[in-house]
Amino acid sequence: MMMMKNLFLFLIFITVVAPIVLYTDKLGSFTNSSIENEFVEDFSTMELLNSGNSVQSSVENRELGEEFSTERKTRVLYATDDGNGSLDENPIKLVTSGIRDRNESFKLQKPELIEEKAKEDEIKAVEQISDNVSNKMESKPKQQSAGRSGKADSEATQESKTRRPSDQTDMPDGHVRYLKDQLIRAKVYLGLGTTRNNPHFVRVLRVRIREVQRALGDATKDSELPRNAYQKLKALEQTLAKGMQVQDDCGAVIKKLRSILHSTEEQLRVHRKQTVFLTQLAAKTLPKGFHCLSLRLSTEYFSLNSSHQKFQNQEKLDDPRLYHYALFSDNVLAAAVVVNSTISHAKDPSNHVFHIVTDRLNFAAMRMWFLANPPGKASMEVQNIEELTWLNSSYSPVLKQLGSRSMVDYYFRTRRAKSDSNLKFRNPKYLSILNHLRFYLPEIFPKLRKVLFLDDDIVVQKDLTSLWSLDLKGKVNGAVETCGENFHRFNRYLNFSNPLISKKFDPHACGWAYGMNVFDLEEWKRQNITEVYHMWQKLNRNRQLWKLGTLPPGLITFWNHTFSLNPSWHVLGLGYNPNVNQKEIEGAAVIHYNGNMKPWLEIGIPKYKNYWAKFLNYNQVYLRDCNINS
Repeated sequence: MMMMKNLFLFLIFITVVAPIVLYTDKLGSFTNSSIENEFVEDFSTMELLNSGNSVQSSVENRELGEEFSTERKTRVLYATDDGNGSLDENPIKLVTSGIRDRNESFKLQKPELIEEKAKEDEIKAVEQISDNVSNKMESKPKQQSAGRSGKADSEATQESKTRRPSDQTDMPDGHVRYLKDQLIRAKVYLGLGTTRNNPHFVRVLRVRIREVQRALGDATKDSELPRNAYQKLKALEQTLAKGMQVQDDCGAVIKKLRSILHSTEEQLRVHRKQTVFLTQLAAKTLPKGFHCLSLRLSTEYFSLNSSHQKFQNQEKLDDPRLYHYALFSDNVLAAAVVVNSTISHAKDPSNHVFHIVTDRLNFAAMRMWFLANPPGKASMEVQNIEELTWLNSSYSPVLKQLGSRSMVDYYFRTRRAKSDSNLKFRNPKYLSILNHLRFYLPEIFPKLRKVLFLDDDIVVQKDLTSLWSLDLKGKVNGAVETCGENFHRFNRYLNFSNPLISKKFDPHACGWAYGMNVFDLEEWKRQNITEVYHMWQKLNRNRQLWKLGTLPPGLITFWNHTFSLNPSWHVLGLGYNPNVNQKEIEGAAVIHYNGNMKPWLEIGIPKYKNYWAKFLNYNQVYLRDCNINS
């Protein structure tokens, strides 16, 4: 009987009590996990939708969510575990774990940085929650209306764009660029009609702009930004986020941006024009010290006895067996660098002779400099162009043209011809016959066979003796061709719309460089090159074939009479190109500062100046007295 009773109770327990217990426990587990998950999702969704694109409100809502106990948060997070210890994109645990890890690391940093970084993490946490919520909203269209979901997505996207820097922050100094972009964006809002009707917003925005401008200052690198720059930027972005709610007309924003772009382009055009003018003006002038030097040297020269005004070794001036250089310049220090650099690399300086021709104004100064600073064992001659009596307007067409009223009007009248708007063709140096003496070398040096012509803006880096023994193959001019770039071809210098030019020359023919040229004077005379030059100068009396300068008539005069030298003899571009190949510079026999940025000017390219300056002794008394230094 007792056995039957126990069996009956056991069956009742199995069939009634056990199912109730099992069902109750399972129901409790299901309820905890599902309800709490839904609560987290609904809370996060409400947090995003009520934020109103405001980072501050998002952070406040997040802080409300964190008021739940640690135990309840742990149970909710456990409910989303997939059983393998990994989380299925649960936003709360992703955020809290990330912030907890960062907070641990903040303890090792400076106290004044903890608050700023904590705010940054809060912003990033809210962004991550918003992104996850928006993804879940897209996957549950039945639970929420399509209109509300689309609005939330749009607001989340706009808020993300407002708060987060663009991809340019990954670039070098990207934060500085981003700050500037946000300032431009803020100024666009100030110019919109809708925002101007909201004086409170305008006042706040102006304050934010001034704060960011002060924080940005003159910084060009991220490392130069102050610590509070990030806070100022966030404040500006929050204000701009409110501005997006005030201004919802994209068309007005586009019009304003186009207006700003047009205004900026116009300002850029004006500034470029001013830059060209100022650069040309700087290239035409000499520093004060150079004028002082010329006056001091001239005074010293005229105080000398006539017996002390003569150079040594005058018997070598006409010896054709020696190495003769021709240099035409009115710049004393430039001529000094050419002579000093040449002599310092010459194997036997006593065989080298320098012939300098200058104008009347600088004649005494040029002679005094080389009397006070003789070029070692080399011979020296300094001539005044006024002494070349055969060079007059009846013999030289270009001299006649340079003295004409039309040419003087072209340079010195305020009225300018539109056809000659390029300022580089208005450089008054073209009025100087010194610039054209290179076409009269046989007349200047009638007893010489070969002459090496050097410009005054070059520096010699190697011995040039072997150029006199070079076989020019019957050509008159030995020069380095300049075919590496398109602007060095004939069509960049000559007017090929004129039939006199187009029928005679190839527009794509290679140009060549003036500045270091070896001339065979015997071949010059035999082929009557000077008369060719005169013929073309007469044809160009109205400047219809080429603008002013010596390279265009040189290209024409020595057409089919030029022998190509190895490029290593002469490297150009140090007066305008900051990217000349360094190996080419180091290996060149002559480097040329052609262009406006001469090494003795403030506008000279700094990294090239030392090649020139090292051939001057700045401790020399005249340079010290005139305050000329490197």
